Amino acid sequence: MREPTAARPYGDGASSFAAAGEEQGVTCLVEAFYRHMDALPVAQTIRSMHEADLQLSRAKLTAFLCAWLGGPNRYAELFGPISIPAAHQHLAIDEAERDAWLACMTAAVHEQPWAEIFKHYFLRAIAVPANRVRLASVARRAASER
Repeated sequence: MREPTAARPYGDGASSFAAAGEEQGVTCLVEAFYRHMDALPVAQTIRSMHEADLQLSRAKLTAFLCAWLGGPNRYAELFGPISIPAAHQHLAIDEAERDAWLACMTAAVHEQPWAEIFKHYFLRAIAVPANRVRLASVARRAASER
């Protein structure tokens, strides 16, 4: 995995995509993520929010992460435009669900052959959309209770 340079820090252009091992590295991350979702007791609730067959979920998360990390926008090519909160609007996501999702992602990230500094960067960065999903879910439920 390549380290960023002073001219291209993580989050700039495709530097994060390269640090993650490009599409092959993202695919490995996603496989590990769903393996942990199947195995971790804390993830039972979020696992039940998915179909039994995770093939489509794997494809969507891989495509999303490739684009989110600055690589090719496979998500738009395969599935059209995306809004992460809107894609999860049918689910009730609170702190426990967000934290379970992040626990699976953390376990998966720690398995990757990435530089430690990139692992830390990635986990801080991925917490942002995870929390946006939670906030949108909370707001949506509050609005429906009015």
